[in-house]
Amino acid sequence: MPVGTSITVFLPDGNPDGARLIYKSHWTGIGVTAPRSRYADVRSERGELRTPGVYVLAGPADDPAHEARIYVGEGEDPRARIDSHHTNKDFWNRLVVFTSFGQALNKATIRYLEARLLELAAASGRAELDNGTAPGLPPLSEPDAADAESFLADMLLIFPILGVTVFEPRQQTASASRLRLKGPDAQAEGAEVEDGFLVYAGALARAETVASFEEWTKGWADLRESLIESGVLAPTEAGSSLRFASDQVFKSPSAAAAILLGRNANGLIEWKDSSGSTLKSLREKAVGAAPDIENAATPA
Repeated sequence: MPVGTSITVFLPDGNPDGARLIYKSHWTGIGVTAPRSRYADVRSERGELRTPGVYVLAGPADDPAHEARIYVGEGEDPRARIDSHHTNKDFWNRLVVFTSFGQALNKATIRYLEARLLELAAASGRAELDNGTAPGLPPLSEPDAADAESFLADMLLIFPILGVTVFEPRQQTASASRLRLKGPDAQAEGAEVEDGFLVYAGALARAETVASFEEWTKGWADLRESLIESGVLAPTEAGSSLRFASDQVFKSPSAAAAILLGRNANGLIEWKDSSGSTLKSLREKAVGAAPDIENAATPA
C-alpha cells in the first residue's frame, strides 16, 4: 500500500516561473526543472547540471492525439548535450534533469535510466518521441539494477508534479461505474479517470460529421482526423460508423462526446449511467452526499 511522502519544491531565485529544485524525503536524488528561456542562467548557476544525470526535454506535440513531444537523454556532464539541443532542437520549452548528491549516479546507471524512460514513454503511447533509435538496457548487476529501479520509481513519482505524465500508462483507475453514450451510428462506454475521460475500445463513432463540426469545434475536428489517420478510429464493415481500436483518453467528457457524435456536444448531458442519470446529475449528487466539513460538529 502506498505511504505518504514529502516532496519539496524550492525556488532558488524566488521566481515561480524560473528554475525549481525538487527534493524528496529519504532520497539521494535531486530534480532541476526550468523553462527553456532560463536555460542559460540555469546552466551557469546550477552545479547539478555538471554531474551525471538523465534529462527530458518537453514541448507541445504536433499530433493532437499526443500530450507532448519529448526527448530523453543522459550525460556525465549534461550541459554539453543540452547545449547542442538548445541550439538545434526547436520543439522543447521545458527542461527536467535528475541527478544525485555526491555523484552517486554513474555512466551505466544513467544509461539504464535513459533506456527505461524511453521504454515507458513508448509503452504509454502518450508522447511523440524525438529520439531516434532507443538504446538497449546496459548490463547491470542485479543489485545495481535494483538500485536504478528504485531511483526511477522516485523520478516517476515526481514527474507528474512537474506536469510530465507521458511516462504513465494510459490504463488508469476509472470511476466505479461505466457511463454510456448513444446517438445516430454512435455507441460507447466510458468513465472518468485521472487525466480526463476514458472511452473504451470497441466504441462506435459516427462516420460522418455535421456540416458545422469543423467550423465550431476546430480542435476536436483536428483530433478526430488524427485518430482516423493513426488507426485508432477505423471504419466498420457497415461504413456508417468508426470503431475505436483501443482505449482512448480525452481531456474532457465533452471532447469524447463530440468525437463520437460528430458534432458539438455537452458531455455532462450526453454521458449517462445505466439508470439514465446524466454525468452532470451524478456529480451534483456526489457533492450533495459529501460531508459538510466546515459545519461538522466538533467531537466532544
